[in-house]
Amino acid sequence: MKQSIITSIIAFSLLATIPAWGQTTIIRRQASTESRASGKKLSKSAKEQKQTPSAGNASTSKEVPQRKWAQKGAELGGLIVVQDENEKWGFVDKSGELVIPCKWKSAGGFVQNNNGLSYVKDDNDKCGFIDKTGRIVIPCKWRSASNFQEGLSLVIDENRHYGYIDFTGTIVIPCKWIQANDFSEGLAMVGDKKCGYIDKTGHVVIPCKWKRTYSFSEGLAYVQDDNGKYGYIDKTGKIVVPCKWDDANAFREGLAAVKDNNGLYGYIDKTGAVVISCKWSSAYPFDKGKALVSDTSNKYVTINKEGQVVK
Repeated sequence: MKQSIITSIIAFSLLATIPAWGQTTIIRRQASTESRASGKKLSKSAKEQKQTPSAGNASTSKEVPQRKWAQKGAELGGLIVVQDENEKWGFVDKSGELVIPCKWKSAGGFVQNNNGLSYVKDDNDKCGFIDKTGRIVIPCKWRSASNFQEGLSLVIDENRHYGYIDFTGTIVIPCKWIQANDFSEGLAMVGDKKCGYIDKTGHVVIPCKWKRTYSFSEGLAYVQDDNGKYGYIDKTGKIVVPCKWDDANAFREGLAAVKDNNGLYGYIDKTGAVVISCKWSSAYPFDKGKALVSDTSNKYVTINKEGQVVK
């Protein structure tokens, strides 16, 4: 007993003279020796702790490696369009996992109007549409194809003529127009030398007699006559606002911005009456009762529908 006490005192005295790192080594070796000497096995909890990966490691193993993309678009319809280092486009999901390989020369996105389809262009510069699995639904055979509007996509064929297809790729309106625009409020602008409007059957409902025509909004469309002046027509082709303006814009919330012969903008209502005088160098559409305008010194302010400057 006395010998054991003396031995411990000597060991402690020696330990006090050894640096801290040396003490750690000795203690570890001592613990290891004692463990082997005792012959005790690891407890069940110790084994479980040894075998169970840490929370950090577990989450890391489930994460999708984040790849760096040359370009990345916004999420549309649950998928995000991306471009790789070879300038090819594909799609990833919200976690970043690649679900449609990067093989397209360009790609649009799964916008709401497209009924689960996205515009793509192949290496031959031909356009078509794919679904969210990457399956080609409408073959890539068009020189150009727009996103669907009111169920139809505006396409250009090999002869550079415009027509319209549906979600299956069926040609609904033959490609025979030199110029055309998307459908809006059931009508689309088309033309060759002069412009007019067709319905969704391809029937001309407003004769092609205008120099330029634009999409319908709130029941009216602005058009340009042969003198370069702008006015507004309804869906029967009747002139509602005479062509006397140097520039015009679509109606929003009952008002439209127009430019007079002094080069200044104001707003008219659907009868053509000027409700906000033409004194602005630029004017934008109304949104929630307010519009952005700039004065002749290019200072931008916000006005209400009475033309008053508001914050």
